[in-house]
Amino acid sequence: MTVASDVLKAAGVFFVAVVLQSAIVSSIQPGGGTADLVLVTLTAVALLRGAVFGAVVGFYAGFLLDAADLETLGLSSLLLTLAGYWIGRYGETTGRDRAHAPILAIAVVTVLFALSSLAMHYVLGDPVSARAGLVDALPAEIVLNLVLTIPVYALCRRIFARSGARPAVEVELGTQ
Repeated sequence: MTVASDVLKAAGVFFVAVVLQSAIVSSIQPGGGTADLVLVTLTAVALLRGAVFGAVVGFYAGFLLDAADLETLGLSSLLLTLAGYWIGRYGETTGRDRAHAPILAIAVVTVLFALSSLAMHYVLGDPVSARAGLVDALPAEIVLNLVLTIPVYALCRRIFARSGARPAVEVELGTQ
């Protein structure tokens, strides 16, 4: 499996995620919040593939999301690039095979993404409400993202599975 095939897979996965997010998921608001399918998918891919790959696909997904929603172009790209990088670093440094890694990453990144999105909208001068974004919607968003985590992570793990993975260091034993 080459990097090119991973890039093509990621392009398809995030295109589908953005279309589903824009067309279906964003219109469903149980408890006042909406799930973020793109963020959950980015978390799964970044945990599986690392920081640099997570940053690149985060930029791509953010660009697609901004274009699909007709939002400020580049805002989601910036936030998802940073999220993809730091989630990938978490996956690289803590052992991505731990069962709690995706759950913990989603819970933390949902809160940080909401805070940073609120801060960026404030800096840009957009009318935003901290109460609506953090108090009313954030608890429901965390729960909804956590519900999506296990199936999305399992699907991404199947799509981005590495066959014949080698250990990082191979030791050759020679006879003397």
